[in-house]
Amino acid sequence: MAQASAPRTMLGKIWDAHEILRHPSGPSLLYIDRDMIHEGSFHAFADLKRRGLMPRRPKQIFGVADHYVPTRGRALADAASPAIATMIETFDANMEWGGLRHFGLKSREQGIVHVVAPEQGITLPGLTIVCSDSHTSTQGALGAIAFGIGQSENAHVLATQTLWQVRPKTMRVTIDGVLPQGITAKDVMLYLIGTIGAGGAGGHAIEFAGQAVRNMSIEARLTLCNMSIEAAARLGMVAPDEITFDYVRGRTFAPSEQEWDVALSQWREVPSDADAEFEREVHIDGSKIAPMVTWGTSPEDAVAIDGRVPEPASFEGEEKRKAAARSLEYMDLAPGTPLDGLKIDRVFIGSCTNSRIEDLRSAAAILKGRKSVVPAIIVPGSTEVKAQAEAEGLARTFQEAGFEWRDSGCSMCAALNGDFVNPGERCASTSNRNFVGRQGPGARTHLVSPAMAAAAAITGRLTDVRRI
Repeated sequence: MAQASAPRTMLGKIWDAHEILRHPSGPSLLYIDRDMIHEGSFHAFADLKRRGLMPRRPKQIFGVADHYVPTRGRALADAASPAIATMIETFDANMEWGGLRHFGLKSREQGIVHVVAPEQGITLPGLTIVCSDSHTSTQGALGAIAFGIGQSENAHVLATQTLWQVRPKTMRVTIDGVLPQGITAKDVMLYLIGTIGAGGAGGHAIEFAGQAVRNMSIEARLTLCNMSIEAAARLGMVAPDEITFDYVRGRTFAPSEQEWDVALSQWREVPSDADAEFEREVHIDGSKIAPMVTWGTSPEDAVAIDGRVPEPASFEGEEKRKAAARSLEYMDLAPGTPLDGLKIDRVFIGSCTNSRIEDLRSAAAILKGRKSVVPAIIVPGSTEVKAQAEAEGLARTFQEAGFEWRDSGCSMCAALNGDFVNPGERCASTSNRNFVGRQGPGARTHLVSPAMAAAAAITGRLTDVRRI
């Protein structure tokens, strides 16, 4: 009688299905289903042209400009500089040269790559997906292996539709319980990173599980997987379920109705087996999570809004104590300072972490009938999100509250397109990173959820949204 195979994790199932061969030293040559390209890809295309190569599987490659695109208009003349305009023009030319699907500045499908891919049905359960951006992990929310790569790796994928990779270790983060009112996936991730540290998932693929995760929408799951990178994970994943299948069905690049039943039968086999073993387990009680905010220059520097700036001496290890002291100096904060009530100078709602329609709805619910007392902008994650927000009346709510309503793009998250925080200013931001200078030289970033950002806008201070 044949011996039953050992239980496998979701990562293991997808990896094994895509492994072409394994090198004796360990790395696997993987087949790549989707390669997402943005305007930083000019190095990879220059490499192909220098070597006389063309993209091997053009229909599996999708291009969308997002990092450098202007958000005050859709013309190249709106770009932050002539050099950036040239970069976008070069991207367009490379897409045409390669015969690749391309969502240009004026396309309805344009947006941040990690918003566009799920939205268009490019991201599907069981796929391997790469992009030359670390937050490609976002797309694992639909049950895919999705991770960021460098431009030399991107050239390899373009030329061969394969990539050498070392198989990551497995880590399951189980979030049990019901999240309290007003607590979002962003709060969950800041809590997790604050608990395990910015390097706490190094070398691992995180699979998110538990009641709180099962109750989340796809948009919330996308936020979880997006910020898995901030704990140094290689990627994040959520098992596909009925919520996933309902989200995918009917999208542009999803399986047709004729193909649907076959696809569905395959996708139902993707989740980890019940007895699958993970190399690390983390358990969190979601019912105890409060609205979170960062105080330092790493996503792990996060506490509940009703907490205080910690004393550097309270941390274990001399290196961490020194890092905390440097963070406080940069952020101009003193130990013991309450976070609730800390004055801010501006608000940014956007980024691949929190720019989807649900994020905008949660911000609009706080802003309706109120006015921002600080400069604030909202940058939708895609042109389709922008159109939906306008159709639902959300855009009007933002504008009546005094927010700037922009076109889609990465914007102030990375400060590469002319949208930045001025030196010394504090920004309540829905982005994913608060590193030194991330939002501009001397910028001081406090990471929060969209609802918390909206609350900060109408009070001019970091504010516990539960009071509003």
